[in-house]
Amino acid sequence: MRFDIKLIHKIAFGISLAGIIAFIGNFGFSQSVVSQKILYGFYCFVLVVGIVSTTIRYITDFTGLKRKAFAFDLLTVLFTLVIFYAHFVNISTENWISHFESGTALKFAVVFTFIREFSEVRLNYKRTVINPAQLFIASFLGIILIGSGLLMLPNATYSGISFLDALFTSTSAVCVTGLAVLDTATHFTQFGQTIIMSLIQVGGLGILTFASYFSYFFRGGSSYENQLALSDLTSSNKLGEVFSTLKYILLVTFGIELVSALLIYASLDTSSFNSQWEQIFFSAFHAISAFCNAGFSTLSNSLSETGFEYNYALHLVIILTFFLGALGFPIVVNLLTYLKYKISILLSFSKKRKNYRPWVLNLNSRLSLITTLAIAVVAFVFFFILEYNNTLANHHGFGKVVTALFGATTPRSAGLNTIDTGSMTFPVIMLVCLLMWIGGSPQSTAGGIKTSTFAIATLNIISLAKGKSRIEIFRREIADISVKRAFAIISLSLISIGLGITLVSIFDTEKKLIDIAFECFSAYSTTGLSLGITGNLSSASKLVIIVLMFVGRVSMLSLMIAVFKKVKHKNYSYPKEEITIN
Repeated sequence: MRFDIKLIHKIAFGISLAGIIAFIGNFGFSQSVVSQKILYGFYCFVLVVGIVSTTIRYITDFTGLKRKAFAFDLLTVLFTLVIFYAHFVNISTENWISHFESGTALKFAVVFTFIREFSEVRLNYKRTVINPAQLFIASFLGIILIGSGLLMLPNATYSGISFLDALFTSTSAVCVTGLAVLDTATHFTQFGQTIIMSLIQVGGLGILTFASYFSYFFRGGSSYENQLALSDLTSSNKLGEVFSTLKYILLVTFGIELVSALLIYASLDTSSFNSQWEQIFFSAFHAISAFCNAGFSTLSNSLSETGFEYNYALHLVIILTFFLGALGFPIVVNLLTYLKYKISILLSFSKKRKNYRPWVLNLNSRLSLITTLAIAVVAFVFFFILEYNNTLANHHGFGKVVTALFGATTPRSAGLNTIDTGSMTFPVIMLVCLLMWIGGSPQSTAGGIKTSTFAIATLNIISLAKGKSRIEIFRREIADISVKRAFAIISLSLISIGLGITLVSIFDTEKKLIDIAFECFSAYSTTGLSLGITGNLSSASKLVIIVLMFVGRVSMLSLMIAVFKKVKHKNYSYPKEEITIN
């Protein structure tokens, strides 16, 4: 009997997966009236199977299911029943039920059914077969290839797309880079732009985050090895914190993106759009692109497009959004905890509690925040002075300040621009290369070597200059393993970028070295800024940039960990001897 029930659920999952494939094909290909009716009939079949599967699940094991999962199932079933009533029973078109007669509601119900059935699939992770680094890299490769296939669907573009360009665009979206060989605004349809937006969201958070949390949400548990793998990917200190960390990541991400989208919508001039839906889509796309530091825009010239160039309210919202995205999930959560603590202290009447100062804001947050703010201030001053009579010439007063702030902070990995990047002065171009290389904070959607790595390297130089053998800051000593990782990341990044510059200069000899170097720094740091050569690169150079974007997103160190076999720790040490350095 147990085997039969499992078989029913497997069949239900297979049918729901077929429903998702039909859903994609429905949008990806032009449909005749007959084929559309056949698809709607199949959607109804998928929903019936979903209701049957859910009912059997509760009949066989009601006590083992979670309350939240029950609420989701109840709402999904009710939603499906209302759709069936609207399609097959309701005759009047004057009441609210008529809104459910559209095919859109039917498609949404199929998606919900797939999510529910997919969450029941038990994916047992085995460390002996694949390590966490390999799992992480494989998940990105899989999404990139799926994204490439989706972008090649006929309805995704206006005039077709080659596999190489689809692969480049998909890699750029999943690796939240923003470099584009084709104009996102004019080459891709709204369906194609929706695919890109979805790839950005999945790439920014990681498919494992979505899959793992949904699985835990519905089943309420996971295997020990699955939790170990996720603790490595989320950097959770305790196994018990793995799923709470995933929940925080999803809540913080969607919460910030929702608020950002609303603020963007409020800052827009409605006359710039053909419809309200177009304005809503623009807001959602740019909120996701900004928070995930992706650099994609539905405007041909990004935010320097006519009608958006002087919208400083929009620019400030975008700056705040990509700043929070580049801070990293652990730091944002730590900041929220710190703010909650500060508010509780202000509201407290106990003098003893007010005098007690616990270590709420951890070392990682302090180091990253100070480094981020210091780099932003220095970059802003340099950008404002050097571009005052150049790219900032058309802006005045407050506009100059906002545009300079945007130009100084977007190289952190955001990639969106409010000025013509190719018109920047040479010193600023070099400064932007440095800023792109540093990137954002660890465990964020931003790329680069990360602010913590740059901070550790700087602190190490100061410690050596003072004759100290340890790196100490805020009454804490930085662990040796962190120092080793920092310098490994720096070395590998420079090797990767240097190799990329060399290869592109070989394949595209007519391109200027500064343009090639800027492109490679942008690709590795997953920034997306360009001096205008991306679309004119040869096929070989495009492949080089694709590899750089991928390596920059997953990190070269993770790739090496995935390739090299771990050596078992042995309890001995050789005599130490210093090597002549200078």
